[in-house]
Amino acid sequence: MKELVEVIASALVDKPDEVVVTETENEKEIVLSLKVAPDDMGKVIGKQGKTAKAIRTVVRASASKSDKKILVEIQ
Repeated sequence: MKELVEVIASALVDKPDEVVVTETENEKEIVLSLKVAPDDMGKVIGKQGKTAKAIRTVVRASASKSDKKILVEIQ
């Protein structure tokens, strides 16, 4: 999952070398924290949050076989 978020975010931003994804896992969920350069924040979130919602949807779909809930946080 971590690599998937990195690939998607790197394709969207102007500074792909500043994309950092950290993964935290507990019993019920996996939390992926995405950090990008402040200038690229708008590109990752998109108009009215549509790009962020699309990223979350793709990640959830790819993790559908997993029993854990997947959360993507954009920081």
